[in-house]
Amino acid sequence: MSTLPKRSEVTEANSWNLNDLFPDQNAWDQSYDQVKQKKSKASDYEGKLNTAENIKAAFALEDEISLEIERLFVFAHLHHDEDTTNPTYQGLVEKAKKLSVEISEALSYITPEILSLPEEELNGFIENPVLADYKFTLQEIKREKAHVLTKAEEALLAQVGNLSQAPKNIFGMINNADMKFPKIKDENGKEVELTHGSYIQFLENPNREVRQRAFKAIYETYGKQKNTLAATLSSNVNKNIFYSHVRKYPSVLEMSLYGDNISKEVYTNLIDTIHESLPLLHRYMALRKKLLGVDELHMYDLFAPLVEEYKWDITYDEAKKLVSEGLQPLGENYLKVLKDGFDHRWIDVYENEGKRTGAYSWGAYGTHPYVLLNHNNNLNSMFTLAHEMGHALHSYFSDEALKYRDAQYTIFLAEVASTTNEALLMDYLLKHATDPKQKLYLLTYYADQFRTTVFRQTMFAEFEKIIHERAEAGESLTPQALSSIYYDLNKKYHGPGMVVDQDIEMEWARIPHFYTSFYVYKYATGFSAATSFSKQILEEGKPAVDRYLGFLKSGGSDYSINILKKAGVDMSSPQPIREAMSVFGELIEQMENLTK
Repeated sequence: MSTLPKRSEVTEANSWNLNDLFPDQNAWDQSYDQVKQKKSKASDYEGKLNTAENIKAAFALEDEISLEIERLFVFAHLHHDEDTTNPTYQGLVEKAKKLSVEISEALSYITPEILSLPEEELNGFIENPVLADYKFTLQEIKREKAHVLTKAEEALLAQVGNLSQAPKNIFGMINNADMKFPKIKDENGKEVELTHGSYIQFLENPNREVRQRAFKAIYETYGKQKNTLAATLSSNVNKNIFYSHVRKYPSVLEMSLYGDNISKEVYTNLIDTIHESLPLLHRYMALRKKLLGVDELHMYDLFAPLVEEYKWDITYDEAKKLVSEGLQPLGENYLKVLKDGFDHRWIDVYENEGKRTGAYSWGAYGTHPYVLLNHNNNLNSMFTLAHEMGHALHSYFSDEALKYRDAQYTIFLAEVASTTNEALLMDYLLKHATDPKQKLYLLTYYADQFRTTVFRQTMFAEFEKIIHERAEAGESLTPQALSSIYYDLNKKYHGPGMVVDQDIEMEWARIPHFYTSFYVYKYATGFSAATSFSKQILEEGKPAVDRYLGFLKSGGSDYSINILKKAGVDMSSPQPIREAMSVFGELIEQMENLTK
């Protein structure tokens, strides 16, 4: 029998207040009907986007309808996520989704029609004061122009869209539905199920034989499917090459970065700077080997606990208090908004029956953001609170400072604000830790974040770059080629002091992110930018805080790289990554001193 409370039993104080979006269901229904009516207005400007006044009116209508749809969708979805078994909100989500698609279709003429304008005319509209609020939008449309095809070609590509999802869908089916892992023996000799979900738990098991059994079993299973999985990944790469050729990009990498207007150098800089920092990772591997007390460090030892689990019970109230104290360097205004979020029910705190797992921050422009948690009284949950409130306050400040269209920030920027909060909280906890055991526990927690978020994701990013370049040069991506590239990268990254087990060569086969190509580098750049921000804030104080708050208020009003640069983090240079690596170096030094 479940000990979780039903949704109806959750106390008001620990639940979010969705009435701030719509006071009741009736208000939601009225808004839905109004949007339905406005849909008929969508075509008012079709064929007429040749004057500044008409373009402005079309954009204004698009913003008005999009914002109302966003509020409808967010309200329905948040209610659905608090209890996924509730059929009422399942129905509302579907209604909102369907309406959103209809509206998108009704307004879809705007961009192609503006794109069809002669270049001189489009340039005139970009500089026209009547369209000042939409200057960035028009610049973006113009930037896309070189890669937009004729109407007939675009229609044909749209039809190919479903086919292009095939590699990802096939991988998903093999990986999630068809892949069956053997049972393995746990530390008590009992046969237990090996699954995707339990694999990492096995790798975190203090018993080394259990870790080794899980590691071998998972990669032997993938090895049996290596030909199919190589063909699937290769098909995904070929699909990317097809689109890059058709849309006239020099390479798949440049096509993938184009949407965020990120230069190729940002990507290659990350890889090159991490290469120069690999001695730090090798040093951490040596420390890991020493702390585990093993003669040889193997790949299945990478997630093993380095220190005895430090029992640290952190209630939600304590977590709020520690997060507030950790974020003191961000100043009064930031803390006031943070307190508002804590006090005015932005957050849905605890798990209940049917509630969605995990955590996120979400909301609609014009009302405050919301945060979903499933709080447990532990360190991880406290960092999750800091992380999600980082997202929430980023949205809050952007929404407050900017008009709807400019307030939406990119995924490239999204993880920066959340991870900066974590870095500042970690600095505070380390400075205030009096128990050496607690301090070592915190240091290993943080060092492993560097290993998994910066080094590991950069290795993935480098693997993607290599396989695309090889395919673009006409080479075949056989299972042997993929495994060889992947194994060599592991050797390079983990260094000579580690036994790089042959089985790891099949890990490429189980990474779903390789089907969302050239995405993972954003984890590493986001973490590096955040570490750089936190370092500047702690060392410089107010000038750095002002720059950082300026970043939070910039939303998506400019290109991501420019927004960061104005705030003092230039991701087109190696500097932020080097600053992050210097923090990693300090962590290792502290760990070495504590374990002498």
